[in-house]
Amino acid sequence: MFLQRSKFPAQALAAIFFASLAAVAAALVAQHAFGVKPCPWCVMQRGVFLLIAAVAGLTWVLKGVRPVRSAGLILIMVLGLAGVAAAAFQHQVASKLASCDMTLADRLLSALDLENLLPSVFMVTASCSEAAAYRLIGLPYELWSGLLFVAIAVASLVAVKKR
Repeated sequence: MFLQRSKFPAQALAAIFFASLAAVAAALVAQHAFGVKPCPWCVMQRGVFLLIAAVAGLTWVLKGVRPVRSAGLILIMVLGLAGVAAAAFQHQVASKLASCDMTLADRLLSALDLENLLPSVFMVTASCSEAAAYRLIGLPYELWSGLLFVAIAVASLVAVKKR
């Protein structure tokens, strides 16, 4: 079998790490090369992907420490579910709002001052309703993001069970 049972958690962590970084890279290419402007919810999802990548990378590197691996996989699952919730909220609620001001995403980004720390990644340049107009192969970007968050959460759950 391609994935050996004992190696599956490490392989899952590596896949989650690279997939999360690829998602952020794709968002940045879409923004800077193709003019896709992110809203606060888009930017918050980038942050969640970066947190997932950080946890997956550290957990992957510390592969010999079983409690760390279990805790890391569980944290990744929770972050993945948080990402699903953010993508779903963006799609169902925020995309219909004229402004994202004072939503959770806007308040969180303002509190963390991410726009000033790393504007090329975290600068909000669109409202949620403007961002809703962007599509990739016919689907809104937040649905693609949500699907990847689901895959990440499922992969981490399977990896925890395979341990």
